[in-house]
Amino acid sequence: MSLSNHLALLANPQVSHLLKGIVRGIEKESLRVTPSGHIASTPHPKSLGSALTHPSITTDYSEALLEFITAPSCSIDAVLKELEELHRFTYRQIEDELLWVSSMPCQLGADDQIPIAQYGSSNIGQMKEIYRKGLGHRYGRAMQTIAGIHYNFSLPDELWEALKEKQNSHLSLQDFKSEGYFKLIRNFRRYAWLLLYLLGAAPAVCRSFVASRDHHLSPVGTDSHSLYEPNATSLRMGDLGYQSQAQSNLDVSYNSLEQYIGTLRAALAEPYQSYADIGLKNEQGDYNQLNTHVLQIENEFYSPIRPKRTAAENETPLQALERHGVEYIEVRCLDVNPLIPCGIDAQTIQFLDTFLLFCLFSDSPDISDQDSQRLSENMLRTVYSGRDPELKLWQNQSERSLRHWGKELLEKMAPIAQQLDLANQSKNHYSQALAEMQVKISEAEATPSAQMLAEMAENTETYFRMAMRKAKEQRDQFTQGNIEAELEKTYSELAKASHNKQAQIENNDTQSFDRYLADYWAMSKSTVQESV
Repeated sequence: MSLSNHLALLANPQVSHLLKGIVRGIEKESLRVTPSGHIASTPHPKSLGSALTHPSITTDYSEALLEFITAPSCSIDAVLKELEELHRFTYRQIEDELLWVSSMPCQLGADDQIPIAQYGSSNIGQMKEIYRKGLGHRYGRAMQTIAGIHYNFSLPDELWEALKEKQNSHLSLQDFKSEGYFKLIRNFRRYAWLLLYLLGAAPAVCRSFVASRDHHLSPVGTDSHSLYEPNATSLRMGDLGYQSQAQSNLDVSYNSLEQYIGTLRAALAEPYQSYADIGLKNEQGDYNQLNTHVLQIENEFYSPIRPKRTAAENETPLQALERHGVEYIEVRCLDVNPLIPCGIDAQTIQFLDTFLLFCLFSDSPDISDQDSQRLSENMLRTVYSGRDPELKLWQNQSERSLRHWGKELLEKMAPIAQQLDLANQSKNHYSQALAEMQVKISEAEATPSAQMLAEMAENTETYFRMAMRKAKEQRDQFTQGNIEAELEKTYSELAKASHNKQAQIENNDTQSFDRYLADYWAMSKSTVQESV
């Protein structure tokens, strides 16, 4: 079904009002840093709860890399309010430390000085820690200190039902949803460069981040401490960020749920000699990594977007997808914007909703291997040269100006923004958000990446000094006034409950870790057919 047919369907008020049921969630990472701007070496604060079991506050790769997780909600205001509350509560538990405000990290020392996250003595806790040890051995720990924002997005079943009826589909509702989400994902891959241009906020890095790595970055003027590309948008999404030589040859298909599962499962089973050379265990018999394959587990596959399904206790993420279909999608290419207190704001979310619906409602043919290579090339060109007014990207078999193409795409999104405004009675907030993005297309200096560099120049600051200034400003904002007693009570009780839950998991463990891991691998190989 074409974009025009989808728009015709949305012209029906009984259908368009269903857009109000979009469910969103945010996962936002922030490094804890010392007053001098170095990565914190202190343990995850006990008063924040158990990183293993807390539903809203956990850690990612490092013990110092906090991750805030909001509950799914149909309300943008509710999601942002919870994210702000998590910042406010956390700041009252970390004493004199700061939350780093940028995706690219603070001053880093030697790799072994970056603390790996700890999750306790349970088997699942050990598995999470060993997985992170494996990432450190494979890619270096510095790469894992990069922070980002993940945006979770799903449509209500009632809207899927309306789309299914319009298309006269004989698929089950869940199969129809899975097919639709993969259509969205394919178009997301086609147009994700637009998000890097419009929302990218990582044009520069601290020299310490690339101290032992090959790179082609240049000093920012006479500032030898900051490195950048003059027209860069999101260095986090380039080969300085979440990239892997082992994964560069992976051909994971997004043409259907079945092909996605099959190609990703093959990567999970594929041995990789460089990882075998690291060794599964060290000389003392401790695990270096979970296995020596291209991927230890599904989460190691780096992708700007993922199909997701909440897994049951005895399911891997792939098994959950295979058995139950796609539940929501996770956008993973968003930088933490240091110019915004929580790293993301309502305008950004409103644009993301518009963009994702455009991806869903537009024609989305399968992606060939050659297509996939060109889409990856478009991403890299935008990462390093996105604000170059002469930049061209691949559109099918020919190249086209990023500016002209971006302008055309945003114009096509306008009717969707209008329908979102009507559904949410939002006083043109979605249309206004889209208009702001249209300004950024014509005026590159309005993009976050350009604004960051402009602030550095205006204040004669290094990247590090700019980020430190923003971190202190945001700390002051989040710590103004007294925290509400009810909010303090809620998160304190959540922290206590999470510690109790971790203790219960640890007390209930009866297997050795070797046995637990062997059982996990046996379980992970179970397919739908085998489990029926």
